Amino acid sequence: MYCSTTYPSPIGTCTLACDGKNIVGLWLAEQKYFGAGMPEEMTERNDIPIFNAAKKWLDRYFSGKMPAISELPLAPIGSAFRQSVWNILREIPYGKFMTYGGIAKKIAAAAGRENMSSQAVGGAVGHNPISIIIPCHRVIGSNGNLTGYAGGIKAKIKLLELENADLSGLFAPKKGTAL
Repeated sequence: MYCSTTYPSPIGTCTLACDGKNIVGLWLAEQKYFGAGMPEEMTERNDIPIFNAAKKWLDRYFSGKMPAISELPLAPIGSAFRQSVWNILREIPYGKFMTYGGIAKKIAAAAGRENMSSQAVGGAVGHNPISIIIPCHRVIGSNGNLTGYAGGIKAKIKLLELENADLSGLFAPKKGTAL
């Protein structure tokens, strides 16, 4: 059984999902792919201990602290390829960036391949079901483009500003699906 609850964040209401023991989802209200990959309907419940732990984690994060991702049991639902991408996202330090191409190189090296499609990586990043905690907002284009955040470019910028990331040299796309 999968359960959900909401969390009022500075970037809008978030929906958290769990399997009773692990966080399996965190989506912004208007996020692209909201709830995608969930194998069944979620029942709203607010009294689950993992939700309390996740809300405290988010409180600390939004107050400018740097809570460790490892503090929460996470179980995102997705293919082996997507899991490998999401594991790399967990390694991106607070306030820092990694490019889609950089992630593709890591995936290729781990698989013993010469290269990997940055677009395939982008698809996996975009379908990250545990936004904010698994920091897909820290992924940028190779030219400094802040594109590609399913929660929207404004939310991505706010999250990076919260982390005191150096946004100089980066830019928001003028058009696209991540605005």
